[in-house]
Amino acid sequence: MTQMTHKQIGMLAGAGSAALLAAALTFQSLGYAPCELCILQRWPHLAAAVIGALIWVLGWRRWLALLGLIAALTAFGLAVYHSGVELKLWLGPQHCSGGVSGLATMSTQDLMAALEKAPVVRCDEVSWKLFGISMAGWNAICSAGLAALWAACLRGRRRVAGLA
Repeated sequence: MTQMTHKQIGMLAGAGSAALLAAALTFQSLGYAPCELCILQRWPHLAAAVIGALIWVLGWRRWLALLGLIAALTAFGLAVYHSGVELKLWLGPQHCSGGVSGLATMSTQDLMAALEKAPVVRCDEVSWKLFGISMAGWNAICSAGLAALWAACLRGRRRVAGLA
């Protein structure tokens, strides 16, 4: 088995978050509009992808690995929360809504018309599943795996089974 360095593990974890972002944007381009919680879940992955890139440029730093772990755990927590909302285990945000652009130049009538046309994407409705698991559920699973990678990077493991 080939050994992975701290830097390689951090870069792999960051690339995993970048891949999840790319998948989310692909689904969006295919017509699956994201809800408010879907968009919120993207931010920690963006942070982790940037941290992975920083590790590539600056080299491994324990504090970067810690920030990557925090980002992955945040993504995991948000995804679990969203999955629970979808499964009706707890209430989600009461204000899930679509977006309207150009607010500064709109009249009141134009704004009302735009709001009526704006698609409302509910956080408690599943728009896509694979093997009975929603996108939020898959994000939770993947985020847990990425958190494990970041933890391995933080602990300074030189070898991660099955990765090299």
